[in-house]
Amino acid sequence: MLKTINILNKRARYDYEIIEKFTAGIVLAGTEIKSIRLGKANITESFCEFSGTELFAINTYIEEYTFGNQFNHKARSERKLLLNKKELKSLAKSVQAKGLTIVPLKLFTNEKGLAKLEIGLCRGKKTYDKRESLKEQDTKRDLARIKKEF
Repeated sequence: MLKTINILNKRARYDYEIIEKFTAGIVLAGTEIKSIRLGKANITESFCEFSGTELFAINTYIEEYTFGNQFNHKARSERKLLLNKKELKSLAKSVQAKGLTIVPLKLFTNEKGLAKLEIGLCRGKKTYDKRESLKEQDTKRDLARIKKEF
């Protein structure tokens, strides 16, 4: 493959405190992977939900492939995530018991050209936590500017 695709969910790091990360495969149609390789996807509004024992990514936007014909895919649909049984059981247990949520963090292609989704087990931040993280970012930026000058 010529290049790897990294589509980030920057909003997730601002809204959620990430506890644990997992890498999952995605079940995709032919035109969906072509759109992802062109970088025409968005995961900022998406979340993951269990349906029985399977995990699905909901509200993930993958733009329709421009050269696709009647076999083109829907832009927003449920996409099944591929994880081990052990990982699925632990995720399901923690989501039900502790009130945590599963949020996609990054959509990328690996060296073989397969699409992968990095998901995170997250806890929602309060508004004062968000303000704290903004203050930390500002101080880090200021320190980097000062270091660059000297």
